[in-house]
Amino acid sequence: MTTRRNFGLMLAGGALAGCTTTRTTAPFSAPLQPRGRLRLAPVHVSEDRVIRVVAGLRPYRPGGFVVRAERFGDKTLVHNYGHGGGGITMSWGTSHLALDEGFAGPERDYAVLGCGAVGLATARLIQRRGGRVTIYAKALPPETTSNIAGGQWWPASVFSAKDATPQFITQFEKAAKLSYLHFQQLSAPEYGVRWTRNYSLDEDDLGGSFLFNRLSALAPERRTVPAGEHPFGRSILQYWDSMMVEPPIYLQAMMEDVFAAGGRIVVRDFKSQSELQALKEPVIFNCTGLGAGELFGDKEMIPARGQLVVLLPQPEVTYNLVSNWSYMFPRRDGIILGGTFERGNWSTDEDPATTAKILANHKAMFAKLKT
Repeated sequence: MTTRRNFGLMLAGGALAGCTTTRTTAPFSAPLQPRGRLRLAPVHVSEDRVIRVVAGLRPYRPGGFVVRAERFGDKTLVHNYGHGGGGITMSWGTSHLALDEGFAGPERDYAVLGCGAVGLATARLIQRRGGRVTIYAKALPPETTSNIAGGQWWPASVFSAKDATPQFITQFEKAAKLSYLHFQQLSAPEYGVRWTRNYSLDEDDLGGSFLFNRLSALAPERRTVPAGEHPFGRSILQYWDSMMVEPPIYLQAMMEDVFAAGGRIVVRDFKSQSELQALKEPVIFNCTGLGAGELFGDKEMIPARGQLVVLLPQPEVTYNLVSNWSYMFPRRDGIILGGTFERGNWSTDEDPATTAKILANHKAMFAKLKT
């Protein structure tokens, strides 16, 4: 009989040597770069492949998001809003910090304002800690701002480096790292979360050296592909792996999780703080995004309009590509083309000139691709 102990002795003594080969392999720490010249399936960018165009308003604060608790009459109000272009990315991290500020123990009733990515993450964390939660929201998925997002996991366009304080940067780093860990637990088809290879073209870093220097651990094995080993000629090409979140799938799954854990969702549009103070819940988490500007008088809150052009799906395209402000993300619901960040623009209507510019930029980007 072979026991666990004598099997170990056999292995140590070479009894399994016949199963090995003399071929040397790269160490496990080697970056996961394909051998030989990199080949990428091209995206077919053309006007007749456009299936929809959408525009949304990011809740942007140059100084960064707000996570803070304060007294609100006889209640506690916990702010968690203003994530700019990183609402989905940062949602679990800032919600984690918000609960640290305002969670008053299990067997309590909590109100969450907003049913986007931030509100849903806040609600789920309350439930995981044993609290009872009701979400109050003016709009539900698929009508939320979070639904109009590319979905790449990376905290881009969250704040202005020249406006953010050192205290905020510390908070931002902690939230990003927490969110990165939370999302890894959701990497599954039912949540629309998957790991994806990203390529950046003619960029020095991942959205600014400021971010990369502080968050390099969140882009492991980031490397530069030498010229001649990739299909973009003399361009600088870098790659890294991160998660992709598909909003239509993810937000629906999150709502179902809230319901499954006994949560409630009430459609309601609050016009004043006095209406909020009339709620029965003693603790309120404010995840209203852009709405916090008017409801709570935040003068720093501004819209940052983003427009997306969506092409017919291409199953053979399995990578993300970013070049300056242009980006391409393949999803089940289509090829997402984006690249706009218009501060102060409140319009959610399609701008045909912007559509034409996005298509032109991506045509030029993929014209560099030699298959």
